[in-house]
Amino acid sequence: MTLQLDDLRVRRLGECRYDSPLSEMLTTKQTSPHYVAEGDRVLLEDTVSMLAGHDLPPEQVPSFEAAGPRRKVYFDPSSVTAGILTCGGLCPGLNNVIRGLVQELAVHYKVKRIVGFRNGLRGLTAEYRDDTVELTPEHVRDIHNAGGTILGSSRGNQDPDEMVDSLVEHGIDVLFVIGGDGGMRAATCLSKAIEARGLDIAVLGVPKTIDNDLPFTDQSFGFQSAFASAMDFISSVSVEAAASPNGVGLVKLMGRHSGFIAAYAALAANGADIVLIPEIPFALDGPDGLLAYVEHHVREKGFVVIVLAEGAGQDLLDEPGLPGRDGLGTDASGNVKLGRIDDLLKQRITDHLTAVGLAPTMRYIDPSYSIRSVVANAYDSVYCLRLAHAAAHAAMAGRTEIAVARWRRRFVHVPLSLMTSRRNRVDPDGDLWMSVLETTCQPAEFGVPRERRRTPAGFC
Repeated sequence: MTLQLDDLRVRRLGECRYDSPLSEMLTTKQTSPHYVAEGDRVLLEDTVSMLAGHDLPPEQVPSFEAAGPRRKVYFDPSSVTAGILTCGGLCPGLNNVIRGLVQELAVHYKVKRIVGFRNGLRGLTAEYRDDTVELTPEHVRDIHNAGGTILGSSRGNQDPDEMVDSLVEHGIDVLFVIGGDGGMRAATCLSKAIEARGLDIAVLGVPKTIDNDLPFTDQSFGFQSAFASAMDFISSVSVEAAASPNGVGLVKLMGRHSGFIAAYAALAANGADIVLIPEIPFALDGPDGLLAYVEHHVREKGFVVIVLAEGAGQDLLDEPGLPGRDGLGTDASGNVKLGRIDDLLKQRITDHLTAVGLAPTMRYIDPSYSIRSVVANAYDSVYCLRLAHAAAHAAMAGRTEIAVARWRRRFVHVPLSLMTSRRNRVDPDGDLWMSVLETTCQPAEFGVPRERRRTPAGFC
């Protein structure tokens, strides 16, 4: 996917005419290693070879608009009614983002009103549009101390025109959608419907996913909290496996399409012998297959610890004699439901080790939703607050149909269309996966030739 500068330009509702309440603190600001001045841009690519490949002058090289407060804003802050909703699966830090938005909008911009829509996009339907909550600094003061979201969440498609009707009925000027890829797609559709009616409503996305699979962001908020929580389960299963005869510890972690949680948690725990992720196919049988390697590890070490991303090895379920994935259907977000690769591995590992005289003691943990419902850690708490600040500044400056993200450690505005253009995935040839191989000492592949690897749609 080759991007040009025009692909990265963001949509504006119009000219900024009002003085920003933050303008005084910006009078002496200049671009530095720690700040990007208004009007400057952040490069898409960061190596000499990639920049040279464009053969363009610096001002024409692909770059993002920098996030942050502006000297002038589009909306008159005193007349603004803002709306906030959270949608999709839970993620550490949702309440932190809500709190940050409310504090910035109410304290610094002094907007007229902030409305919270309950249970995601469903809260914008005709049936539920009156189920709202007034958000004030007092109301959100301590919500960052709890996981989940005070506004509730949901999945599923809603009619864009019906949602626009709800925004108009509540007099919403700016709407903040905190969600994953489904939420960003919905925000895009909502923006298009608003534009078609000629309405002056800004729609801003604050992207979240514990899988870290959204592109054009260094890391999604909540990801660090999630893999830190997952690390504890790996450490626990490692202790259990080591204390058991022919112990086999298996931890299944979230990661439908991307193996970031499994990779980072395994590196942090430093107790995994094998990490299996969706980006790297593997074979079970044969001298170079997974089962042979598990057997070798149990014989040499006495136990083995496997970290499994839920989306890994799905192709194995389609082999003859297995239930396969046909008929599993889709979830409310339209994602194909995953087959139970963990059940297959438990059965095949048990059968294989028993057949070679190493009857295993299986220790299996599936933390499932528990890693996404935790309170945001200190890092994510700060990250969420800064994303909220960036989103508030962008909205007041009349930016719309964008998401705020951190790219190359700078906060930027990303067109919503790009946030859903592909998935961020672990690069089999990248330095993250190299670190996993160095730490676990596992082979680069289990019985699958390099040319049969699936090419990731996006790299870490």
